[in-house]
Amino acid sequence: MYKQLARAAGASWGLQPEIIRTIYTAAVEPTILYAASAWAPAANKLGVQKQLNVVQRGFAQKLCKAYRTVSLNSALLLAGILPLDIRIREAASLYEAKGGGPQPTLGDREIERMASALEAPHPAKLVTLQYDSIADDEEYRNRSEEFAVRIFTDGSKIQGKVGAALSLWDSTTETKALKLTLPSYCTVYQAELLALQKAATEALKRRENTFGIFSDSMAALQTVTNVSAPHPLAVETRDTIRRCKLQNKSVSLFWIKAHTGLEGNERADQLAKEAALKSKKKPDYDLCPISFVKRQIRMRSLDEWNGKYKAGETASGTKLFFPDAISAYGIVRKIDLTYIRTQIFTGHGGFSSYLTRFKCKENSSCACEPGVEETVAHILLECPITERARFETEQELTMSLTATNLPFLMRDKKDRPKFLDYCEKIVSLVISRNKL
Repeated sequence: MYKQLARAAGASWGLQPEIIRTIYTAAVEPTILYAASAWAPAANKLGVQKQLNVVQRGFAQKLCKAYRTVSLNSALLLAGILPLDIRIREAASLYEAKGGGPQPTLGDREIERMASALEAPHPAKLVTLQYDSIADDEEYRNRSEEFAVRIFTDGSKIQGKVGAALSLWDSTTETKALKLTLPSYCTVYQAELLALQKAATEALKRRENTFGIFSDSMAALQTVTNVSAPHPLAVETRDTIRRCKLQNKSVSLFWIKAHTGLEGNERADQLAKEAALKSKKKPDYDLCPISFVKRQIRMRSLDEWNGKYKAGETASGTKLFFPDAISAYGIVRKIDLTYIRTQIFTGHGGFSSYLTRFKCKENSSCACEPGVEETVAHILLECPITERARFETEQELTMSLTATNLPFLMRDKKDRPKFLDYCEKIVSLVISRNKL
């Protein structure tokens, strides 16, 4: 795979990085990670790690448009991908978590597991469900007359807290309000599904025969109406609606657009926010979503990678801009890595200090003064030739360009583009000068 890719992508030509990333994440990494949960312990062996590094290094260098001399540490950080041995252990941990295995970072929390196909109802007992869309207030008024009880549902995540709510209405007024709470690690999607499940339960308990359930979450409605969707809340909702039909009750599902002034929907939204912010009762649903587990495992992986990155003897040029792998992981994907920018971040490019290593220049001195080595740090922060441009940039950034400030400039969303423009301008001139 790599040999074919190498013929189609060079440091300054060929396939764009995002295309290479798609090939890597969709084809290369899944091939290597196949059945990782079975052989993950082997990834701790140095011999296996070396083989994995050989495979990954080429792809990482293509992703960040780097020269082949760039170290694996630098290439991985600039490409924004984790080392393969860490990814293998991560995939194994996620597999164990989905199977109900204990996770140290979760404590005594229970993971939300999808319903088993063995527990699915017999095909003859499946209930075909669908939902209709309500386009506007007029259509809602026409359809609402069909139901003795209208139930509005909503979920909310605000200030890191999660809540859900039901608002039950007869022909004119609200007859019941129900607030539901979930832990902060739960998602809005779970809250919306929980609200639909409780709405179906309310329909099962009441004496009336016609119910309309209204939700502004299309994703939750699609999950509930998809008979093969294994989410436990969706499975329970479908089973409750089936039991309603056995009691000759009619339950209809509707999607309505959020925040259009519909009184019942606005009321459910208000109740959901109150449940999230003010409720102190025990959670009505507290299973950890897989997305939360993934985040915890990824943070553990990033910590491990950060330790390896900092302890590594390579990537000194990259560490000048990104001393910490965890913060860099959230930054590099937001930077459009060009051929020039990668040379800046690695120090591998058209600089005298680099060219001298390969006997492309007689000495590594900068044009400003014999004996002063021409490195990225020198031309950007110290060189007298670039002093005017550096001064103008410092005035614009209201910050001195020093080695200490470079990581702060890379983290600052506002100043980063201005700083990178300065770097590209200076480095492009140096590379052109060294070609003569």
